[in-house]
Amino acid sequence: MVLKVFFPSCCSSAESGILIGRWISEQNSAVILAVVHFPFIPVQVKHYLREVQQVTKVSVSVLGSWNNSKQEKEESLSEFLEDLGTIFSHEPWIQISKEGDSKFWNCSTLQKQSDNHREEEIILVYYDQRKVMLSHLHPTLDTADHRAEDASKLSAIFNTVADSKVLFMTDRYDDGPIKMTHWQSDGVEASIIVELMKQASVPACMLLTFLLSLVSGVCNSRVLKFWPLSFLWSKLSTCEQLGHRLQHLQVISSSKKAQNQTQLMRKANVFVSLLIDVALGILLMSWLYRKNQIGHLADTLIPVADHVAEELQDLLQWLMGAPAGLKMNRALDQVLGRFFLYHIHLWISYIHLMSPFIEMILWYVGLSACLGLTVALCILSDIIALLTFHIYCFYVYGARLYCLKIYGLSSLWRLFRGKKWNVLRQRVDSCSYDLDQLFIGTLLFTILLFLLPTTALYYLVFTLLRLLVVIVQGLIHLLVDLINSVPLYSIILRFCRSYRLAAGVKFRVLEQQDGKPLRLLMQINPLSYGNVVQTYRLPTYSCYPKDSWTSLCKKLFLGELIYPWKHKGEKQE
Repeated sequence: MVLKVFFPSCCSSAESGILIGRWISEQNSAVILAVVHFPFIPVQVKHYLREVQQVTKVSVSVLGSWNNSKQEKEESLSEFLEDLGTIFSHEPWIQISKEGDSKFWNCSTLQKQSDNHREEEIILVYYDQRKVMLSHLHPTLDTADHRAEDASKLSAIFNTVADSKVLFMTDRYDDGPIKMTHWQSDGVEASIIVELMKQASVPACMLLTFLLSLVSGVCNSRVLKFWPLSFLWSKLSTCEQLGHRLQHLQVISSSKKAQNQTQLMRKANVFVSLLIDVALGILLMSWLYRKNQIGHLADTLIPVADHVAEELQDLLQWLMGAPAGLKMNRALDQVLGRFFLYHIHLWISYIHLMSPFIEMILWYVGLSACLGLTVALCILSDIIALLTFHIYCFYVYGARLYCLKIYGLSSLWRLFRGKKWNVLRQRVDSCSYDLDQLFIGTLLFTILLFLLPTTALYYLVFTLLRLLVVIVQGLIHLLVDLINSVPLYSIILRFCRSYRLAAGVKFRVLEQQDGKPLRLLMQINPLSYGNVVQTYRLPTYSCYPKDSWTSLCKKLFLGELIYPWKHKGEKQE
């Protein structure tokens, strides 16, 4: 069986001593974690390793010896290193020594029962201990069974290094009796700013948790569950976004420690997403309140609303004539046209009545940008919905009238064929009609059929206008969902420190000679950007129905209403 020895590249310049690590018998592998320098007392080394085992739950032991002497002949040192195998009982005893002026090392094993070197094929694998320590193995989502087994073998190597964190907390400046070389032997990596932030985060999280509990109590009160507050809460996208951000704040301020790397990455992604959202909102707010931009927007809003109303009036005047040369029903055409023109007149009066207060409303709406860019975008979507409410009313009127005629024609068509719809069994059954029923049905079918083109034209025009508004709101909510769901922290981490998101490893051959161990370099293979987004994508909500194109076309043909809002309780994970 092939013996695999994982040796940290940071120990290549360490002084001679003994190798400390973990022996994985299932894989016939040895993971070297550190090198203990001379001089040392074996009893103290054994006591120190027992303490490390109790803390880390990793079976750390002395695996062999390390000889970094540059002289080719050091018989006394070599004999002394071999004699250490009798003190530290481990089999096989691994011996790694420098090969003269070569940049590589020789690796051999010693069978202590026969005091001879075991003739066994050895693979010496060099790895970057810092990257393996800070990385976490994240297998891709489309991993097959055999690749999952390879990932489990690699995870044993990663977990061994990661669980031995206590072993790496000592450096050469410590006054302890044992001196070691590892990736932090020159100094433990730490940041004063990070430590201060950790200390300050505890009372900040407690205060934030208390405030969020009060807000959650107000939101869950019975007052908000009564109509019309419950209706507004479920229909306004601003309320949905505030509730979504409230859940994010509860995740961040939670005092419960993350159980695994996935929960930790989710907290980090939520925090970075919230931070960038608020930063973009503050930039938007600073732009709005600079050089009286809100006043310019208020002065522009009224003329734009008047221009849209005038265009709708021209469109209705065109429909009341002979649009595109079509022969319309004159009476129905005039009734529908005047009905919609009266609604436009009411809408213009409402806009001009609200014109003195629009600048003040926009001024207070601009302050909401400090809650985040997504909140400002949701408010913009709700403002568009309110400003185009007359278009929505036109669409509802046209859709209801068109739907009534379509279902009336389908019912009367079944009457001609001697059929009827069985409501109890939800199917079409045969039925016999008398002469009066057939006569009345023929008259109603003829009337509805000749009135259908006029109704269908109005329905088509207002449906296109409604779809235009829905597309604009959809683009806004697409940007909101993008900010809410994209794992920005994971993407930044993948770009700056790709080894933190390891999908696996790749091995590069350093040297391969007959009679010598095969020397490999283990390099971390990071997750692709697509897998990063797919793995750590944050849950969000969808404000639009997830219908297929076929279902959408069927609804448009039958005149069913297309609601731009999601149903209450429906979440997109």
